[in-house]
Parts: sequence; structure tokens; C-alpha cells
Amino acid sequence: MYKLVIFDLDGTLLNTIGDLAAAGNHTLAQMGFAQHPEEQYKHFVGNGIPKLIERMLPPGHDKSTEERAYAIFTEYYAQHKSDHTKPYPGMPELIRELRANGVICGSNSNKAHEFSAELIRQNYGDDITEIIGFGTGFQPKPDPGAALELIRRTGVQPQQALYVGDSDVDIMTGHNAGIDVCAALWGFRSREELAAHNPTYMAENPEQLKKIILG
Repeated sequence: MYKLVIFDLDGTLLNTIGDLAAAGNHTLAQMGFAQHPEEQYKHFVGNGIPKLIERMLPPGHDKSTEERAYAIFTEYYAQHKSDHTKPYPGMPELIRELRANGVICGSNSNKAHEFSAELIRQNYGDDITEIIGFGTGFQPKPDPGAALELIRRTGVQPQQALYVGDSDVDIMTGHNAGIDVCAALWGFRSREELAAHNPTYMAENPEQLKKIILG
């Protein structure tokens, strides 16, 4: 049984794609650029908002365009990040059951820490006790610094920790931290894409994930 589970946020704990796409398309519309279908944003996310903006802008844009887009995006997203965002079915129940079994639940996201913490509190209350988002002094994933800090804070051994996420970035983060990784197949990326990065496990749904964690 694992004693610490570190969850990615977007595409793992919460389905955030609708609000991220809305903020992206609002930004593009404000700047006079063509918008993208919501589905396309699943391939833009995973490396934080600055990278999302770089990917969604037209090819050949300059740094000042990125900076203007970032300002528009973050102002809009701060006000609308909860319009459509919600937990994936079964995830709140899983987190509560893990806690009841003595498992510490944490989250590591490339989303800005203030957004990460607020969304987790809104949707999971205090059941996720350790949160590290972007902008807290750690390099973005797949750098393992934040994951290793969560292991240090909670005092568990690395072999007792599991990283759960829905992207190649998450799998690489777990590998880089030297801990087991479970690919969440309900998120934003395909089974084939995730399998190519050799996760320790793959889970189709929270029920499968529970069996992996609790044994």
C-alpha cells in the first residue's frame, strides 16, 4: 500500500479543459486571432499557462505578443476558472476513502499555485492536504523538485509514494523523482501516448486506481 499519492490537477483531479479553452479563446478573440476548438486545448495544456499561451498563439508570434496574451488570459481565468470545472466522477469519493485508510493525498501542478490551491479547496475541501503549484520556488514539471518536496514534507519513503497524472509530463515527473507512476486514462491524453512513456501502472477509472493504491 502507498502512503502518499501525489495527484496532478488538470485532467486528473479536475476536468478544467472547458474553462482553460474559454480563457484561451477569449484571449485570442481580444487579440484578433483565430480561436481553437476546445478539444485542441487538451494538447496545449500540461506545461503551465505560459506554455499553453505559446502553443495557442499563431506561429511566428513574438515575446511581447505572448506577454500581452498572458495578461489577458490570467485576468479572465482568475474570474472564470470555476465556471465549468468539476471533479472527475468518483475522484472525491476515492480521495475520502484514501484518507480514511491513512493515505496522504497531495497535488503537484504546473498551474499557478494560487489557482491550484483555490480550485482544490473548492472541489476537495481539506482532503488534499499538501499542494504545490507553479510559482512556489520549484521548477515546473517534469522537474521532480516539487514532488520530492512533498515526499520530504510528509516523511514517507520514496517507495511508499505514487505519482498519478494524465500526461507525459506527469509520467516523466514521477520517473525523475524515482517513484512509481500511474497514468490516469480518464484525462486529456490517449492511452497510446501515455503507454509510450512507460508508467508503472495505468488506471481506466478511480476504482482501478484505488486497487493499485490500497492493494
